[in-house]
Amino acid sequence: MPETNTASRLAIIGGGPAGLMAAETARAAGLSVDIYEAKGSVGRKLLIAGKGGLNLTHSDPFDVFVRRYGERSGQVAAWLRDFDADALREWAAGLGVNTFVGSSGRVFPQDLKAAPLLRGWVRRLREQGVRFHVQHRWLGWTADGHLRFATADGELIVRAEAVVLALGGGSWPQLGSDGAWQPVLRERGVEIAPLLPSNCGFDVGWSEHLASRHAGAPLKPVVAYWRDQHGVEHNQQGECVITATGIEGSLIYALSPVLRDAIARDGQTNLHLDLVPGHDERRLLDGLGKPRGSRSFSEHLRREAGLTGAKAALLYEVLDKRQLNDTATVVKTIKRLPLVLKGPRPMEEAISSAGGVRLEALDENLMVTALPGVFAAGEMLDWEAPTGGYLLTACFASGRRAGLGAVTWLAAQPRR
Repeated sequence: MPETNTASRLAIIGGGPAGLMAAETARAAGLSVDIYEAKGSVGRKLLIAGKGGLNLTHSDPFDVFVRRYGERSGQVAAWLRDFDADALREWAAGLGVNTFVGSSGRVFPQDLKAAPLLRGWVRRLREQGVRFHVQHRWLGWTADGHLRFATADGELIVRAEAVVLALGGGSWPQLGSDGAWQPVLRERGVEIAPLLPSNCGFDVGWSEHLASRHAGAPLKPVVAYWRDQHGVEHNQQGECVITATGIEGSLIYALSPVLRDAIARDGQTNLHLDLVPGHDERRLLDGLGKPRGSRSFSEHLRREAGLTGAKAALLYEVLDKRQLNDTATVVKTIKRLPLVLKGPRPMEEAISSAGGVRLEALDENLMVTALPGVFAAGEMLDWEAPTGGYLLTACFASGRRAGLGAVTWLAAQPRR
């Protein structure tokens, strides 16, 4: 028979940053807290995200910072007013992890690592009395409203007076955020927006020649040009990378919501790249219009336009021999290289996901209105943000708000 556990007032399901922050907040208010994690340890996605240097948050001014959340800026701003980037840095310092602002404005731990921060955090939570239960996969609720977990010893039934769900979105499912919670919540009447890849690459469909020779090659700097659904052109400078199937990188990730939505609407979308920002067309026309004598065309491109490697290969990819002999066409293409994006890469490859529990299905304390006493936080909510520390900051802030919400709600309930 399933075992019954009645020890906790607050059960937190999911051991990522949002769940851990909810636990810390609730425990500081005096609640007994249990964290249930499907994997063998907590914070796995945080550790992977920190492999190349943990980008904890960003130094943008608050009004700029909140705009990074697009259509959800207003709602996310409310979380961040209580726990913003500066508060996150102060919190990290309290764990002995000092931070610095990089040249891009991104904020990192001094040692760039995620592991020391996570180890110190988990140790502190244990010392504060938070109980951890790993390899407990949430299955939903029993008919009488108790929590069900699959464990190595069989099914476990947990009686909790309040619950914080922090189950992640749909990206990197091997680390635990597989979106399996969606049908469970839908059955309970919770409105959920479909999970979609965010901060992802896109397929172009390169020739075998380009893919085999230049996959992994950086394109920097470039300026991307695109049109929104109203036909208004926008542009942004940054860096990206050629992949075996298309294109990815920080610039593409930042544009992924608008590109993804355009493909969903129109079947594909166009992106243009200026391969040589800072070089005007007149200068390029004059340089490339010079006789090249015995020099190869590739050498001519290098000398007169500074175009080499993958950038030069892209010209050969999109222009035929006749077009390559027309200087005006070559210059126009260098300044506006056309790419047809056919689709986003699968969500399993994405850095994060969009969609999830609609914010309209929650109250201001992140309680699910259809499920009194159940709160939700982190990436399983319907918001998205570019890389650069914005994702993590909102996960922390939403976890704190959900934890406080659970404290407030329980205080108003008669003890069982």
